[in-house]
Amino acid sequence: MVPRYSRPAMSAIWEPEARFRIWFEIEAHATEKLGELGVVPKSAAKALWDWWATDPVIDVPAIDAIEAVTKHDVIAFLTWVAEQVGDEARFMHQGMTSSDVLDTTLAVQLARASDILLEDLDLLLAAIKRRAEEHKYTPTIGRSHGIHAEPVTFGLKLAQAYAEFDRCKARLLAARAEIATCAISGAVGTFANIDPSVEAHVADKLGLEIEPISTQVIPRDRHAMFFSVLAVIAGSIERVAVEVRHLQRTEVLEAEEYFSPGQKGSSAMPHKRNPILTENLTGQARMIRGYAMPALENVALWHERDISHSSVERFIGPDATITLDFALGRLTGVIDKLLIYPERMQKNLDRMGGLVHSQRVLLALTQNGVSREDAYRLVQRNAMKVWESDGQMSLLELLKNDPEVTAALTNQQLEERFDLEYHFKQVDTIFKRVFN
Repeated sequence: MVPRYSRPAMSAIWEPEARFRIWFEIEAHATEKLGELGVVPKSAAKALWDWWATDPVIDVPAIDAIEAVTKHDVIAFLTWVAEQVGDEARFMHQGMTSSDVLDTTLAVQLARASDILLEDLDLLLAAIKRRAEEHKYTPTIGRSHGIHAEPVTFGLKLAQAYAEFDRCKARLLAARAEIATCAISGAVGTFANIDPSVEAHVADKLGLEIEPISTQVIPRDRHAMFFSVLAVIAGSIERVAVEVRHLQRTEVLEAEEYFSPGQKGSSAMPHKRNPILTENLTGQARMIRGYAMPALENVALWHERDISHSSVERFIGPDATITLDFALGRLTGVIDKLLIYPERMQKNLDRMGGLVHSQRVLLALTQNGVSREDAYRLVQRNAMKVWESDGQMSLLELLKNDPEVTAALTNQQLEERFDLEYHFKQVDTIFKRVFN
């Protein structure tokens, strides 16, 4: 993973030493249970745990050197541990296969990564909620197809983001539960050479659920689900990032990323203040979404297993979780420090001569006896004059001077349809739905 886009807590989960420590715990817990069952001497597990209690340094280069000869990572690790522990270590891995260790370890790593990502989401949700409440009634223009539509509030924009990330959190909780399973079932998952109680014991010690049925591997539909959820979260991150990037455009400038003292926007143009953080988030979101496809392709393994999934997961496990952790942290910072300009929002609202109120006039005409087709025609022909004048004309004044319109609506009735506050009468209702 690129250090530039990594944070220490998440990166630590994927360090080789951390992985080997989980491997040891799986092997030691399994040996412990095998001792209780009388399959191996109880002294074997004691020897392992006694050595572990010395807080040994995991010699990653030494293990790698053994693997260079054996061409097998689990065997290399077992060999190294045996060199440290002595004769009792020969009872490790009884009835187990490498995937029992590798898949269970990946489950632990993804569960721990999920816990960090869930904390990230909580921090992001708190930041969004704070800013949403701050701008609950700040008027701004709603846009569809990038074109002015009807008024909204900036608080509603943020409330929508809050609801979306709240759904992301629920999905991640479900994905964590689905991914956190333990398989200690032997060569092809039949438990022929190891008792199912060993799997249950290891699962309990590591905070996992047992895998109801495995082959030689934990079924990869679980992993496909997990990485797909990460991809959806990335999509939500990009949606907010793109919104900020649009709002920061010079022609819009309703909000922008915080620009710190001493920060430079361009090597050539000293005036520039670029949305570099949210552009970066867009790029990271593309990468995270990209990791979902190989996870989906990993589902179809040959028979009881092959290792076509293995190299894929060595990439996507660390990269997807580390990148998403970084992206969530970055987005939280963007939201927390986002510069918001209500005056510019109001200026943009007013820019097009009242066109944003066209629907209210349309509805008023239909309610006063004008057919919908005629009402649409009357409003549109006046609205197009405002559009073509680039907002220099007033829709209200044009309507007041249109005899076909005033035949159905008085000037007072028309003016009432240009009340900005009308559009915000249900803001409280929406906020209660989102935040309560």
